[in-house]
This record gives sequence, structure tokens and C-alpha cells, in this order.
Amino acid sequence: MDVTADKLIKAFLKLKAQRKQLEEQFKSEDSELAAQQEMIQEKLADLCEEIGVDSLKTPFGSATRAVKTRYWTQDWGSMYEFIKDNDALFLLEQRLHQTNLKNYLAENPDKLPMGLNSDSRYVINVRSK
Repeated sequence: MDVTADKLIKAFLKLKAQRKQLEEQFKSEDSELAAQQEMIQEKLADLCEEIGVDSLKTPFGSATRAVKTRYWTQDWGSMYEFIKDNDALFLLEQRLHQTNLKNYLAENPDKLPMGLNSDSRYVINVRSK
């Protein structure tokens, strides 16, 4: 059997379409299940509130009610200033913005941060017509 670029790309695109279909099916079904779980969580929260407890234990498992707080800002300029003024870099997550760093290094090839690692490799992108 001759392996040609035509055959490989055609096979790749067919698999890509099949995976996309499975992904959409999964997302739809998973979304329905997640909605059902959310409804049950709300009912368990109501039950905890009603009987004045923070946990429920049954022969099948347990549920615990806890406060979850999430923080965000609508003013990144002020937040950066606050972090700088209070020497609070620990408030930020430790990761690099890949595109911004790539652009910075392209514009400043003589300014390499100490300890910076990189990995470059060829990748193949396949698109249909």
C-alpha cells in the first residue's frame, strides 16, 4: 500500500471530524449530567440549611457544605500597583504568557531572563479546504 500525502491528510481529516462529533456528543450529554448534579447540590445545600448542619453522612457517601470565595479585579492597573506597593508578588499565579514572552524575546534578543527554558519542535497542522 502506497502511503501518500493525499491519503494521510484525508485520513487525518476524517478522524478529526469523527473526534469533533464525539466531542460535541460528549459535551451535550455531560452538560445534562452536570445540570442534574447542580440541582442535587442545591437541594443538599437547602437540606443543610434547613436542618442547620454543614455535613450530611449516609451509607452511600457524604456531602459537606462550605463557603467558597473567588477573587478577581476589574482594574488590573490598580491591582498591579497594589501588588508592587505591597511587595505582594505571591498574589499572582506563576506562569508565563507564551505569546507575549515570544514577542518580547523577538524584540529584545539581548535580554534573556535568567533561568528561562524553552522547547521548540516542529508540529504538523492539517486543515481541510
